[in-house]
Amino acid sequence: MHEHAGRTARPEDLIDLDALTRAYYEVRPDPADVAHRVAFGTSGHRGSSFDAAFNEDHILAVAQAIAEYRASQGITGPLFVGRDTHGLSEPAWRTTLEVLVANGVETLIDSRDGFTPTPAVSLAILEHNRLAPGSADGVLLTPSHNPPRDGGIKYNPPSGGPAGGEATSVIAARANQLLEGGLKDVKRVPFERALAGAKRHDFLAQYVDALPSILDLDLIRSAGVRIGADPLGGAAVAYWGEIASRHRLDLTVVNTAVDPRWAFMPLDTDGKIRMDCSSPAAMAKLIDIMKDGAQYDVATGNDADADRHGIVTPDGGLMNPNHYLAASIAYLFANRPAWGADVAVGKTLVSSSMIDRVVAGLGRRLLEVPVGFKHFVPGLLDGSVGFGGEESAGASFLRQDGSVWTTDKDGLLLALLAAEIQAKTGQSASQLYKSLTDRYGAPSYARIDAPANRAEKARLGALSPSDVTAKDLAGEPITDILTKAPGNGEAIGGLKVTTKNAWFAARPSGTEDVYKIYAESFLGPDHLKQVQAEAREVVSTALKG
Repeated sequence: MHEHAGRTARPEDLIDLDALTRAYYEVRPDPADVAHRVAFGTSGHRGSSFDAAFNEDHILAVAQAIAEYRASQGITGPLFVGRDTHGLSEPAWRTTLEVLVANGVETLIDSRDGFTPTPAVSLAILEHNRLAPGSADGVLLTPSHNPPRDGGIKYNPPSGGPAGGEATSVIAARANQLLEGGLKDVKRVPFERALAGAKRHDFLAQYVDALPSILDLDLIRSAGVRIGADPLGGAAVAYWGEIASRHRLDLTVVNTAVDPRWAFMPLDTDGKIRMDCSSPAAMAKLIDIMKDGAQYDVATGNDADADRHGIVTPDGGLMNPNHYLAASIAYLFANRPAWGADVAVGKTLVSSSMIDRVVAGLGRRLLEVPVGFKHFVPGLLDGSVGFGGEESAGASFLRQDGSVWTTDKDGLLLALLAAEIQAKTGQSASQLYKSLTDRYGAPSYARIDAPANRAEKARLGALSPSDVTAKDLAGEPITDILTKAPGNGEAIGGLKVTTKNAWFAARPSGTEDVYKIYAESFLGPDHLKQVQAEAREVVSTALKG
């Protein structure tokens, strides 16, 4: 824990926005340097202009590659473009428009010249494709909750959610080829011409007007639930105010500031500015507001592109994301009668096994998938998965009639769900979770890092169950060893080992010389520490073998 964690950022913590923008236009990446190349992770290509990892050359190449990819796939309809409040999102948005319009792509941008949350872009794609299937897709300029120095670009295909590897691998390969070729094959028009050639779309009105199809806003209003919303300076700023007025909710936007430096943010646990609404340090101001007289029944926070949620209750403080996912699932599947009996619950394999127990208690099918929201997209799209959630505080679910809402994470939706839970049950989401622990037990969950070099990380990502020789974990027989997700058979890029009351998962970091150990125990925090210690031994032995 950094000594200034949870305290408002100091002048020395802030980026120089002018220097960041200059670097975007002036720094030229070297395609021969792997750190300078385009690389799509689970949520697009991210990096900083200061590091030659997110510069105009990258966006020119990626935008051209996307234009070519969609043409090769026969996607001929509009491409919806959104951006968040990061300092690099604006110049990257401008560059993207210049390339897309030059390529003859019907490019739709926000009619209010505002910022656009990720779920609003996903919804726009899906709503268009209801009438013209497969014809529209989208691009988002956002690095999500990353620090202010970073930029990001991600592609959402006609399915509305994050693109899978079959698309991103092609886009990244072509983008790097364009970089290597000096960008000579990139088409581009001046920004004024690009702006004039783009069409307008009212993302905000479309999203806000559709909310009654998925949430019981009448119930929230009639129950008088008091909501405090903190967009954390992100793309949801205008949306929260419109939701309050349009649906006549007792909802207060507690912070309307937008500052690409995020000077108002408390520092995260490592001393960096990070708009992580699942971090108690980053959410310190909202937590304090709830402590001071509990003027709201529920308070919520979102990250910069509003695809993540943070839930603060008067009785429980900031909820652990895993706890809220379990409470949300228990509530939704008891209060959505139109969802069929065969509709499943989706979770990532590093999410709490409390979810497994709740799903079993509901008599529902569990779909356990690798890390990455893209794995929930098919089920949300066809209605076979009612809820998909990640341990990192990202989730979405179906409309009340069982049809698709968004196929990308929706932080606004999950924040409002906490208000519906309060209105319907008279309990906070944290009280609902407590009732679940009374029935299923109270797990202890944590993530730690362990050192690993590049070769070891590669080996970890390629392990098979036979590489694990251990028979027991922290005093319990091992019941399963997974290197593929049981929900869809996809490789998990690591290892998961389970017992009756505990489990751990080990996955290599994509950016650091470490691997991540996720672990959980229903036998208490001391047992969790034992699981973590033995997990290191299990992984070390497997890597040596």
